[in-house]
Amino acid sequence: MFIVQVYIKVKPDCIEAFKQASIENAHDSIEEPGIDRFELIQSETDHTAFVLTEIYGSIEDQAKHKETAHFKNWQTAVDSMMAEPRYAVKYQRVFPT
Repeated sequence: MFIVQVYIKVKPDCIEAFKQASIENAHDSIEEPGIDRFELIQSETDHTAFVLTEIYGSIEDQAKHKETAHFKNWQTAVDSMMAEPRYAVKYQRVFPT
């Protein structure tokens, strides 16, 4: 398992457009072989703060995801909506095995 959490802050006036674009990307992403889970969550206290949780079978599956048309379309659509650069933290599953 290879897990990535992407931390995102969007401009206040872009919240709904960001959510729509991200849901479309997530919907297509969960259909990819090698993706076990793909979630978009939003902070209850700061509605401009989001986290994408992506769980892949392997690091290679994440690389394949970044080459898909829907990922590239999402990236182009949301880049101007960012209040600050997004960043990712990568993890390995410890439990359950």
